[in-house]
Amino acid sequence: MSSPLLSRRSMLQTVGGGFGMLGLSSLLAESGVAYAANSQTLPHFPPKAKRVIYLFMSGGPSQIDTFDPKPGLAKYEGQRPEGVDIRTERKTNGLAASPVKFTPAGESGIPFSEFLPKLSKHADEMAIVRSMHTDFPNHAPALCMMNLGTLTPTRPSLGSWLTYGLGSENRDLPGYLTLCPGNPVVGPKLWGNAFLPGKFQGTYIDTTRTTPDAMIPHLRNSTISASEQKRQLELMSAINHQHLASRGDDRNLETRINAMELAYRMQFEAMEAFDVTKEPQSVREAYGSSSFAQSCLLARRLTEHGVRMVQIYYGNGQPWDTHSNHHNQNEKLCRDIDQPIAQLLTDLKQRGLLDETLVVWGGEFGRTPTLEGGSGRDHNPYGFTMWLAGGGIKGGTIHGATDEFGFRAVHDKVHVHDLHATILHLMGINHEKLTYRYSGRDFRLTDVHGRVVTNIVA
Repeated sequence: MSSPLLSRRSMLQTVGGGFGMLGLSSLLAESGVAYAANSQTLPHFPPKAKRVIYLFMSGGPSQIDTFDPKPGLAKYEGQRPEGVDIRTERKTNGLAASPVKFTPAGESGIPFSEFLPKLSKHADEMAIVRSMHTDFPNHAPALCMMNLGTLTPTRPSLGSWLTYGLGSENRDLPGYLTLCPGNPVVGPKLWGNAFLPGKFQGTYIDTTRTTPDAMIPHLRNSTISASEQKRQLELMSAINHQHLASRGDDRNLETRINAMELAYRMQFEAMEAFDVTKEPQSVREAYGSSSFAQSCLLARRLTEHGVRMVQIYYGNGQPWDTHSNHHNQNEKLCRDIDQPIAQLLTDLKQRGLLDETLVVWGGEFGRTPTLEGGSGRDHNPYGFTMWLAGGGIKGGTIHGATDEFGFRAVHDKVHVHDLHATILHLMGINHEKLTYRYSGRDFRLTDVHGRVVTNIVA
């Protein structure tokens, strides 16, 4: 069914040679309205969160060395009991206990790795989901599943679905931003819009660059003034919209027009939002000096400016893919994320933003409790851990469980589709009703699956 918005769009194309579209474009920009997925008004019900910050640990962190301690592993060290005779991507040997010490944190007493002491102070604000599982043990399809809800890079990303359904709160910034110091496996399709209109694709920011001008190159016009640019933009918009009206519903052309108009507005808003040097020195030091730390601080600033979803990829490539020297790498990685994430949660809470900002942490899968070679852990799609905090989350909660070795999810299992359904639910969206008709069928993020994990919803 075509939406009322699209019908109105067609009507305006016939008014004044298409110049009526200029008024609609301005109206949409002001209100932040997204294309309607169907005739229902979005959100479907009062949301518990308004924005999402997704902390993505590319490569797959080990659940038994972070949030899911398995002391019973020591009893079977080096052995392969029947329960761990599971096919993995690579050949593994016997069970290997974690050398990590765990300490109960907060009033809830949730066990935290000794390498996450600062983050453990937020235990009572977090829901630890220990029973995650996914469908494939290789990086590319698992990354697609976690980000796109399918094993192939042919569907819109989570952030694209969110901005498609809810629009943006700030007309002068993209609704969906991806912060990454390089490129993960699969690359830009992980934040792509696929068949959704182009305005809903994620905007990539290279966080190896440290200034707004470098992060968003070629944004400023150094040759003419802002007022002259505005006059040029008004003329080009009139010509472009007239051209669009003559071509009917051309989404590619409309995307280019929207991108040009947004780029003009971003010259002013983005320079402010992306400039972390405007933060007091004490705040910057509280986050730390790493690229990931800067990304966490930047995510908080973008959240304050109304960006609907910010996704932070930790490191270039897949740094959590610890096929060798696992224990040393795991300690280094955990210590590197501990301070920035803890400070992000602290900052959001102090500024009154945590209640309306959903923070999600995790990778595309976990790691095996068995050793690969002499010092690594292989991919584990059968059971792993993610956590959520903030908007609408029941803090101090542990949901689900893996088996005695941490290999398989066995109790209150949560598939990636369930995670996506829960994120959409917290944002006020019924995942079964957020659809888009393409190629003769209605698509949705969760395909024909997914259930809300109500146990972690406040």
